[in-house]
Amino acid sequence: MEPFKVSSHLKGMISPYPEAKLISEAAKHGGESARQAIARQWLSEGIPFAFKECPGIYESIRSWVGSRLNIDPKELNVTGSARLGQSLAPHKMGKPFGDDSDLDIFIISNELFEHLKSDFNEWSYDFESGAIRASNDRENGFWIDNLHRGPKNIAKGFIDSSIVPNHDKYHYVRSIAQTMYLLKEKLDITVDAPRFCHASVRCYKSWSSYVQQISLGLQ
Repeated sequence: MEPFKVSSHLKGMISPYPEAKLISEAAKHGGESARQAIARQWLSEGIPFAFKECPGIYESIRSWVGSRLNIDPKELNVTGSARLGQSLAPHKMGKPFGDDSDLDIFIISNELFEHLKSDFNEWSYDFESGAIRASNDRENGFWIDNLHRGPKNIAKGFIDSSIVPNHDKYHYVRSIAQTMYLLKEKLDITVDAPRFCHASVRCYKSWSSYVQQISLGLQ
């Protein structure tokens, strides 16, 4: 029998909110196993940094969003600087969480993933057939980009709800958009709750899809 082995690159990560630079170095030099460990433990478990002084509010958010989107609260989590207290994005590495930060929610739900996939497919057909048109050139550019990016992300097992326009016809996208709007409004009037600039949702079809995508992003 052999003892458990821990990557030397992870031994210094003993805080639930390690510095972005420390995570980046461990991900860069620790290999695939270290990146997957970071994705599973530090980036998807425990109380997010933004809610460390008010974990009850975080749990209330999960229950409230869960009831509106028909998901188990356990399937909802937070990423970005709200998770660690610092951003891991390459263009703003180490930027601390603040009132101008976003609330980046991710949900692990194959059922919701399939609903959003259907919304995307319906929208892409409507857009390509001319049944729906962008309101201006700038929006049209975003739509064309989303039209090509969407299938690639779906094939990887995830989809951002914002990739589809917030129209009545696309039921699940609209439900998420309304829920995120109300979530920010509720947080703004909740005593001791953190403040956010914007709230959004990314849905993964499975935990393995989440770990794989985050691991790739950490390379």
